Amino acid sequence: MVSVVQNVAIDCSDAYELARFWSEVTGGPLHPDAERGDHEIPVMLPEGPLLYFNQVPEPKTVKNRIHLCLRPTTSREEEVERLLRLGATLVTDRRQPDGTGWAVLADPEGNEFCVLRGESDHAAMPS
Repeated sequence: MVSVVQNVAIDCSDAYELARFWSEVTGGPLHPDAERGDHEIPVMLPEGPLLYFNQVPEPKTVKNRIHLCLRPTTSREEEVERLLRLGATLVTDRRQPDGTGWAVLADPEGNEFCVLRGESDHAAMPS
């Protein structure tokens, strides 16, 4: 027997606004019944578990122990720029001159996530 991951729960102070941010990041829509002011809002991903935003009273105070790693369909650089325009912030830059590495960003509430090399980055790397 095994367990199946149903969703990844993310605590936040404004479930609707953070879910909207992640909806833009992933291209997954908010649950059809989601409304501003709801305390629990799922983002429907095309594959895998839901992203489930839970509004909680306490603020984030320390580094995440679990985080999302994103692999963009474009290049890592294009995706980092797009996410910064959506409201993410750069936390740590682990990109290397040879094209390897990743960028650590934070969503508008400070939850860290990584942006890995994208499909076009892999295609451009020598074999």
